[in-house]
This record gives sequence, C-alpha cells and structure tokens, in this order.
Amino acid sequence: MRFDCAIVGGGIVGLATAVTLTKRFPGLSVVVLEKEQELAFHQSGRNSGVIHSGIYYKPGSSKARFAREGNRRMREFCDQHGIRYDVCGKLIVATRKEELPGLDALYRRGLENQLEVRQISAEGAREIEPHVRCLKAIQVLSTGIVDFREVCFKYAELFQRSGGTVTTGARVNKITERNGHHVLDTTAGTIETRFLINCGGLHCDRIAALAGQKADAKIVPFRGEYYELVPEKRHLVRTLIYPVPNPRFPFLGVHFTKAIDGSVHAGPNAVLAFSREGYNKTDFVWPDLRETFSYGGFWKLARRHYRDGAMEIYRSFRKKAFVRSLQQLVPEVRGDDLVPAPSGVRAQALASDGKLVDDFLIVNGPNSIHVFNAPSPAATASLEIGAEIARRFESACGTRSAVVAVAS
Repeated sequence: MRFDCAIVGGGIVGLATAVTLTKRFPGLSVVVLEKEQELAFHQSGRNSGVIHSGIYYKPGSSKARFAREGNRRMREFCDQHGIRYDVCGKLIVATRKEELPGLDALYRRGLENQLEVRQISAEGAREIEPHVRCLKAIQVLSTGIVDFREVCFKYAELFQRSGGTVTTGARVNKITERNGHHVLDTTAGTIETRFLINCGGLHCDRIAALAGQKADAKIVPFRGEYYELVPEKRHLVRTLIYPVPNPRFPFLGVHFTKAIDGSVHAGPNAVLAFSREGYNKTDFVWPDLRETFSYGGFWKLARRHYRDGAMEIYRSFRKKAFVRSLQQLVPEVRGDDLVPAPSGVRAQALASDGKLVDDFLIVNGPNSIHVFNAPSPAATASLEIGAEIARRFESACGTRSAVVAVAS
C-alpha cells in the first residue's frame, strides 16, 4: 500500500494532524497507523478530560500559545460537531501561607499568557466551591471539560470522510528507506510512504529510532493513579480544584476534576511505571524498565527529586496518605468516599541532563516529522499541534505547489 503521508499513532495528536492535512491539502493520500485494535486507546482515552487554559506554562512557549489558542479552537470544534463540553472554570487554591507567593506568581503568569483569571478571597472561593478550604485562590475562567475520546472519534470520522485511511492493528516493526521513500513493515502489511509523521506517544522515541532519527530525550513513563468520589459525595466538588504546584516537583499534585459525565476524579499522583503501558501497579515489562534504568537522565532526575518521588510512591500504596493530600483542599472528604478509578500513563520526554522536557518537542527529519514530547495539554492543543505539523510538512515539501505535486 502506497501513500503520500503515513501518520504513526491513532491518538488525538495523530488524528488532529490527519484532519488538518486532508483539509489543507485536498487530494493528499494519508494513512493513520494505530497498533491497537481501537483508536485513542492510551493517553488520549485515559485522561482527566480537561480543556486546559495554559496558565502553568512559560509565556511564549509552545505549550502556552497552543493551549490558549487550542482551548478556543476545541470549544469551537465541539460547538460545530455537537460534542458536549462545559466551560466550568477551575480554582487554584493556596492552603498554606508559604503557598501564597506561588499563587500570586501563577496569577501574574496567567495575565502574561493573556488569560481571563481573577484573584479571589477564601470567602469568594467558597461561593464557587462551598466545601473548599483555602487562604486565597485564583479562578481560571476558560478551563473546561470534555470527553476527548469523543473528540478523537469525530476527528477520525472527518478524516475518513475526506478520503483518509485508518488502519488499526498496525504495529510498526521496521522502517527502511527505498528511493527516498519510507517503507514501514507493520503487523497489518507493508506501507510505503513519501513522508512519515511520528505521533507515537508512549513509543514515539522508538518509532523515531526505527527511522534513524534521534533526539536528546527519551520517553520515561509515569503512571497517574486516580480515585473517584462515590455518587452521593459528588456534591463536594462542583468544578475543578487544584493546589498550588510544588515548585520543586515537576507535576501538579493531586486535585479534583469534575468530568463531563458528572463523575468527580481525585488525583493523579505520579509514580514511575514499570512498563510503558503500565496502567496497574503489577504491570511489569522488563525491557521497558531496563531501558529506563539504563538511561543516565533517569538517575539524574531521581537524585534531584527522590524525596518527592518517595512521597508519591507512599501515596500510591497508602490510601490514607492520598486522602490526607485531598483533605488539604476539601477537608470533608473521607476514605470511604473514594473508590479506585482507572489510571493513565504519561508519555513524558526526559532529557539526558535529567530534566523533564517542559515544552512540546517536535523534530524534523529526512522526509519526516517526529513528535517527541506531547503530554498534557496536548489534547487541548491537538488542533494547534496538527496545524504546526502541517506547516512543517508544507515547508519540508518546499511550497504548497510541491505538496500538490506530491498528492498528484
């Protein structure tokens, strides 16, 4: 099977890219290859469903720009296609005096990122979330919630309606070069393509390596574990409640998230997964773990954050510790109010210096583009990421007329 462009990865970024390419370049033959039997099986279907604002990200960064614009475009897309969502806003709350400077810094960052944010008192916060406890809060008005799996399926529907091909059960095992084309040996057959776009998520660095492309980063999987409030306790949380992030730790901390179906999730923590698809504590794949442990960047990260990492592991095995963290935000929550919910695994790129890659990382290769780092807020920003990849695709082809020539 021959195509002008092959996209590896049937998650939200790959599908958004597919939709964008076929809309921008009619006549281009594009195939999406997904190794699972269904789309959006991993990160895109195992997340909190938050339409992010971009408040946490460095002004001017791709994450900040793409999240802000992606938030608007995601809502427009949902309106256009009848997908239910809710712009409920979220609270970021300071529960201790030492968190107040961090909260003020987040407020200033929100303004720098051109977001609609407002500072509110503890009393004002309780008007929004009657059961929250805090000293002060900021409200981020543009934050929303949606079912990103539904968004993925709509992307796929539009892509196929435009003549695109989706092939599931197509694990890429080998990539070779033949006359300037990429030849992909997959479990669904051999694919030949003039251009390759790697949106492989948890396996993106491995796909890139098969294509001979390297970056100074490796995917290290972190599992996020959640609990869910029992139905009779959902009234304790109306919207989304987040803590002020620990500046020493590169994750946001456990928080409360209302989902579009009315459920309320609590979490996630962040623990090293012993498999790239390790959704359960007992999931163990030795080659995955060996790859993590043999990477120097991982040990530099571990030395820098071992205390916080140990606390995350403790919370993973001790529900009482998890509950105590949640009670900092909503004191009325009790252990019996929480039941286990499905976990997710974050495909986080880690640089060789031991620092988590804090922005989207997209690398151009020979007749190829590789998305090396697209964790949250990638779902929110998926259409913006797809547009960026389309721009790079056109640039790699030289001109728009060259793209048309490829398609013909």
